[in-house]
Amino acid sequence: MNTKKMTLIALMTAIMCILGPVSIPIGPIPISFTNLAIYLAVYLIGTKYATCSYLIYYLLGIFGLPVFSGFQGGFSKAVGPTGGCLIGFFFMAVISGIFIEKFRDSRVMQLVGMILGTIAVYTMATLWFSYVMSKTIVESFFICVAPFIIGDLIKMVIAMKVGSEIMKRVDIVNPKKK
Repeated sequence: MNTKKMTLIALMTAIMCILGPVSIPIGPIPISFTNLAIYLAVYLIGTKYATCSYLIYYLLGIFGLPVFSGFQGGFSKAVGPTGGCLIGFFFMAVISGIFIEKFRDSRVMQLVGMILGTIAVYTMATLWFSYVMSKTIVESFFICVAPFIIGDLIKMVIAMKVGSEIMKRVDIVNPKKK
């Protein structure tokens, strides 16, 4: 790994640390912008480095920096009701990243990848919340998934538009040699 790649990982981690804490409380699970930051990271620096960036963000949060939703951090937040989302974001980065990288010319397939990645988050969030909060899967679904579907689709479209535009203008990962 060279200095440029480490810098890009650090930059995307910083963006996650800025967008991640910004949240809208609507119940036990807030609307967060972490997934938007992860999608942008995948577009801009690729699956491997975006996942690495998220890992650094996650560790910063576990070690107490207030980078998780609601400007919170610490191990208790990572194992609390939203812990499933935090773990699911790893899967989201990998799944959406594979689709975004493999289908550079197909917005439909990129969207499919982001949807599948988000389904992984929803699955982890629902199962985790159900266990931690002693709720049924159905109750947890209506708390952890239903309120977020439309907003997450909007975030996917934003990431697709912004990420694609930045990629067209500046190929950060694979610049063309002159």
